[in-house]
Amino acid sequence: MDDMLKEFVVEALDLATNVEEHLLSLERNPGDMNTLNAVFRSFHTIKGGAGFMNLTAMVSACHLTENLFDALRTGQAAVTPEAIEAALEASGFVADQLTALNNGTPPEQLSTMPKALEKMLTDAIEGGASSKKAEPAKPAPAAPVAAAAPAAVAATPASSAAPASANGEPDWESYFRAVTPPGTLPEAEAAAPVAAIEALAPPASIKEEAEAIKTSLSAADIKQNAPAKEESIRIDAVKLNVLLEVAGESVQAANQAAVLLEKLAQFKFDGQAAPIMSALTETLTRASRYSTELQRATLATRMQPVGRLFQKFPRLVRELARDLGKDVDLNITGAETEVDRVVVDSLYDPLVHMLRNALDHGIETSEERLRANKSPRATISLKAWQEASSVMIEVSDDGKGMDAQRLREKAISKGLINSHDARTDDEAFQLVFLPGFSTKEVASSVSGRGVGMDVVKTAVERHRGAIRISSELGKGTTFLIRLPIELSIVPTMLVRTDGASLALPMATVQRVVELPETFESVGGQPVLRDLGRPLPVKSLGRILGYTPSSERVGIVIAAPNPYILSVDAVDGTADLVIKPLTCISTPGITGTARSAEGELVLVISLSFLIDGCKVREMMTA
Repeated sequence: MDDMLKEFVVEALDLATNVEEHLLSLERNPGDMNTLNAVFRSFHTIKGGAGFMNLTAMVSACHLTENLFDALRTGQAAVTPEAIEAALEASGFVADQLTALNNGTPPEQLSTMPKALEKMLTDAIEGGASSKKAEPAKPAPAAPVAAAAPAAVAATPASSAAPASANGEPDWESYFRAVTPPGTLPEAEAAAPVAAIEALAPPASIKEEAEAIKTSLSAADIKQNAPAKEESIRIDAVKLNVLLEVAGESVQAANQAAVLLEKLAQFKFDGQAAPIMSALTETLTRASRYSTELQRATLATRMQPVGRLFQKFPRLVRELARDLGKDVDLNITGAETEVDRVVVDSLYDPLVHMLRNALDHGIETSEERLRANKSPRATISLKAWQEASSVMIEVSDDGKGMDAQRLREKAISKGLINSHDARTDDEAFQLVFLPGFSTKEVASSVSGRGVGMDVVKTAVERHRGAIRISSELGKGTTFLIRLPIELSIVPTMLVRTDGASLALPMATVQRVVELPETFESVGGQPVLRDLGRPLPVKSLGRILGYTPSSERVGIVIAAPNPYILSVDAVDGTADLVIKPLTCISTPGITGTARSAEGELVLVISLSFLIDGCKVREMMTA
């Protein structure tokens, strides 16, 4: 794909996504002229680029949809569900063609425009026009204008002659609008064509208006309406990743140099060596500051609002709810929350699985909701917000909730757990993430094969995140995803056990406490009271397979079920550049890093800590 076609595809995909959002908004507010005009302009822009690239099927679809919205915004047709459905199908077809191009399909191998889509758009246009004709007749004085309007509109695009007004003067306004980029000028106030308006206006006013437009064309204030200077450029994501890698290594090198300088400063330097040491200290301090700023600036270029992802879901929810015969609203908040673009791109499939799961399993039919004294229209909420160094994404519904006991029975019957596992409701809710788990007796096109939620957890943990579930019978279910805002740099606490250096994500660390030599015991588990609450004490070294040693430092871990993790020592905190494990998979370890002293550090998984370090414990039991 050449550069020009690639640029067109990227920009057109953004427009196609926005079109779907506008269409769903228009379905709720049919009289919104701003949205009508926005959709018209989007299809017009895509059609122009597609025509330049000789993408005939896309041009045909956009042209028919453009005609439909021209009729809608000029009042010749009404905004009906059929018109919205036809436009959604057209935008879907255009998006599919653009996606195929983006995936490397040559333009000549793209599919043609389906006859069914052409018929839908034509019927929507003709249906709107016929419904207008069926309306009662207008008063006599207005009839000529109404009759002339369709003919004038139809003739304007096809006419190759220079536009002219009734008195022979050039139609300066049409010229002006033709050379001005779409969206720069406000829409014409009157729906009727200029020729029809001029027929009703006195000749003097026509002449004055033409003179005013000619004067405005040469006026300096027109320049203010010119397109703004391009202030952004598109950069290949691979190049950004390389830049971020180099920036991270430069920070690591600067930190190591600072440690070496600190050790060197312990020696005494006299004579000419003293000013050299002073200059070296100043230079390294400046280099460290600039490398850190470079890294932060590079990270900022990868940050994108999650709204780019969220705007894909309203249509998905609308169509799936219709297929399932359910009445559902999707509420989106926090779309402006920014997160690493890698996270944005990888969260689509997990969120699709959760939304489909909520619609199929959680949301009841309207009749069931009425019997339960609920509103017949259900609500699914999609929220995002920042919390410390993490981004939180919540998917919740007001459906029937999850039955913890039924989940346990299903998991036991499938042989996924034994009768002594998942004793608490919170542990039972986590069973839905087990591979092969499903409460559906028969698999459908929506769910029931036991692979969806397993995919969700795998995708979240791949990016050093964690996911939790809370639910209440009859009230609804909430999925809460916690992800690091920045994937490459993680604020950590450095600890040591059995001589090994380990790093704990600061997102889970509440505080550090001193451990006594002996503990209380509850059910054979050592327990320590922290702020009046008894918390179980777990040995990090024993969990990870190290030789048990004298662990006298405890770290209170913030989890749904808080606990204390015992270690030998705490070496401080550090922002580490994480390298993922690619060749091996070790339970509890998400990656490696280098400390400022150059020592290899193992980074503990966030989800492993939030789950109470249970994976390794069960394996070593």
